Amino acid sequence: MITTIVIASYLLFINIIAFVLYGVDKNRAINHEHRIPESVLLWMARLGGGLGSWLGMRHFHHKKKHSKFQILIPLWISIWMLILVLLLTILGGDAKEELELFNARHNR
Repeated sequence: MITTIVIASYLLFINIIAFVLYGVDKNRAINHEHRIPESVLLWMARLGGGLGSWLGMRHFHHKKKHSKFQILIPLWISIWMLILVLLLTILGGDAKEELELFNARHNR
């Protein structure tokens, strides 16, 4: 159960950070301030924050027309989905049992 919680917590954290960074960079662009490097924004997706990056792009209307963002963000989302499927497969029934135990404890 700890493994599942750690992975879920990490992904939630990295996606929130990615979303916020897109908003900060958009705000800095509007105000002509020092920008967050594109490499940092792309690394957020590479580190598991693809969904937050994609949502940030859509919500803040930021980097939507840049082809490398249009290609790399969905690519990293797909790669991380594959990683999660593989992890769940490797963990096998343990992950399912952990989730059922977690739900049972918190749905009393």
